[in-house]
Amino acid sequence: MIRSKWLIIFIGVLMLAPWGLVGISLAQDKVLQVYGPGGPLGPMEECAQLFSKARGVEVKVTAGPEAKWLDQARQDADLIFGGAEYMLTDFILRHPDLVDQKTRISLYVRPAGILVRKANPKKIRSLYDLTRDGIRILDVNGAGQLGLWEDMASLYGIIPLIQKNIALSVTNSAEAIEKWKTMPELDAWITYESWHYRLEDLTDLVEIPKARKLYRGTPIAITTITKQRDLAQQFIAFLRTDPAHAVFKKWGWN
Repeated sequence: MIRSKWLIIFIGVLMLAPWGLVGISLAQDKVLQVYGPGGPLGPMEECAQLFSKARGVEVKVTAGPEAKWLDQARQDADLIFGGAEYMLTDFILRHPDLVDQKTRISLYVRPAGILVRKANPKKIRSLYDLTRDGIRILDVNGAGQLGLWEDMASLYGIIPLIQKNIALSVTNSAEAIEKWKTMPELDAWITYESWHYRLEDLTDLVEIPKARKLYRGTPIAITTITKQRDLAQQFIAFLRTDPAHAVFKKWGWN
């Protein structure tokens, strides 16, 4: 009698096992792949963790210079975000087959400011101070910051005075961070305030007066190759909620 009971249980386990394994496999395979530049990585990754915890699915955010993730994104990307509106537009122009433009939405904006060395040894208090003789400015000519310093300087009529003090131009923020760490002779970096929150141990923040602050957006869109469109839409919806907005504010967005 006991032997028959265990035989029935054993047969039941055999019948259920394949379905159980399939269920586990499906849960493990459900990963939302999100790609974009390094600037919004902090808040995007934190929001991904909150969404993952709430929904029981993994959201993997891969960020940095486009060349490092584009090949993989062409294979599995569900969402692409930008560090500025023009960045995503430029990406779409170069890869029109990868982004569903109808799904594009704008999230939150981030203000530009001036990053200086800890304790601000050059006593930089404003954009005007960047025109002083001997000030060496770091410029990112791309990656969401294309023309940013020029737009800011134009509001004060000091474009030529800022230009003469640009000591180094690089193409992306990852390179700028490396140069900031290895070239202590660089005094200031005109960029987004948000980078200060990623580099608090290496920078102080000089804010631009509110009336003359410049802002750039943070767009996101679903890809044309996604197989998880509903989940991607749910993640975008979450990014527009108050808890997600609070995360972005913590990282320097408005």
